[in-house]
Amino acid sequence: MVDAGPLAFVVDDEPAMLDIITFALQTQGMRFESFRSAEAAWSALQVTRPDLIVLDVMLPGISGVTLCRRIKANWDIPIILLTAKGEPADRIEGLEAEADDYIVKPFHPRELALRAQRLLKNGGDSTRLGTVVGTVQLDPSGVEVVIAGTRIALTSNEFKVLSALMTQPNVPLGFNRLLTAGWGDIDRLGGREMIKTTVYRLRHKLDAAVPESGQLVESVRGTGYLLRGTVGA
Repeated sequence: MVDAGPLAFVVDDEPAMLDIITFALQTQGMRFESFRSAEAAWSALQVTRPDLIVLDVMLPGISGVTLCRRIKANWDIPIILLTAKGEPADRIEGLEAEADDYIVKPFHPRELALRAQRLLKNGGDSTRLGTVVGTVQLDPSGVEVVIAGTRIALTSNEFKVLSALMTQPNVPLGFNRLLTAGWGDIDRLGGREMIKTTVYRLRHKLDAAVPESGQLVESVRGTGYLLRGTVGA
């Protein structure tokens, strides 16, 4: 283990995979703590908050998806899910658990290293903080939006996607633009599913706060999404 740098929790029950993951993280100057079960990682989280979690889906006992949901319900820690399953339904399940990224095994260590580094970098991005559209305002915390006076907690990806939509209200933004805003690149498997799942969760949170306003984030067939610029007007 290195002595400085961001701390990552690595959760995988395969020793060989733990070696690959930790090697990849060390190339980016990260520290790590490794765990063989979701229960062990959860216990450690009660004491220490890492900067990143790399989490295998298939674990003995509690699954990685279940642990991901539990973590995201309590803290906004970036999570990369790892799985041997590459079907769209499996990726969607991971994204619905609010994972920030999803990598299918086998993968190149360099890919994991770059995605981990990008997540940490994007997590500190404070662009467009304080943007206001109607009664929707991005909070300077980078993890909340204030809508009609109500504070709503967002994941980092939801915040970034909403931020992008708010830069150009009433203008449709394409999937690639939103994928770049939320995850930093467009070259990833299941990109559209990631956007659709994130927007679904975002809509649910926004519309629950102001149900009388109708749907605030609208689909534009064949293009992407837009935020209505007359929100709350």
